[in-house]
Amino acid sequence: MVATIQSSLRERQHYLIHQLANCIEEHWQQYLTLSPYQIPEDLGYVEGNLEGEKLIIENRCYQTPEFRKLHLELARVGDRLDILHCVMFPRTNYPLPIFGVDLVGSQGQIGAAIVDLSPGNTKGILAQNYQQVLAALPAVQFSQPRQLPAWGDIFSEFCLFVRPINSQEEALFLKQVNHFLTLHCQIAITTPAVSSPVQQREILKGHHYYCTKQQQNDKTRRVLEKSLGKAWTDRYMTTMLFDAP
Repeated sequence: MVATIQSSLRERQHYLIHQLANCIEEHWQQYLTLSPYQIPEDLGYVEGNLEGEKLIIENRCYQTPEFRKLHLELARVGDRLDILHCVMFPRTNYPLPIFGVDLVGSQGQIGAAIVDLSPGNTKGILAQNYQQVLAALPAVQFSQPRQLPAWGDIFSEFCLFVRPINSQEEALFLKQVNHFLTLHCQIAITTPAVSSPVQQREILKGHHYYCTKQQQNDKTRRVLEKSLGKAWTDRYMTTMLFDAP
């Protein structure tokens, strides 16, 4: 068991980010058998400067028998931008989707909130056991749904991408993430590994496609490049954020 270490950064961030970071780690602790994951020495905690304001990035990673990497990133630019980014990368011998959630807050408001269980295979279809549970969840309505980016064909039909307009919608988003996380952890620990080389190649191909598409996120890239330069950003996006197995 790996003890949860409370981040000093999350306590200064938007309260939904604080709550979600705690929610994610609580699920990992409750359901999964965590062990340390070796983060490159200079990427665990990063400081930079963006347009005269301090950029702070904190990364926390674990691994489990089913997941090669559980990654939780918190970032803050001055007092104007708060970010939470999380991806659970399955091992390539487990036929599991890729859980991902992102929150972006600015000036006390959450401007973007997205959560998904992305298929993680080249067929773009979630397994039946996931589809059944997700389809049975109560329908959720948000005032301001957002449009997926052009590279967003990696996301499932159950992807939720919104701008929560008040505390009620923020709570509703958090509740939906809780459903996704609980389902994912429960299925992951009861799913047997596959031994077929053909299946493993299919999973590997799907993971590469997912990472390649995510690396096309220009908004993330621009913020990092302005603060830390192009070479550092390329390395960070390909070795820390979306490192293909």
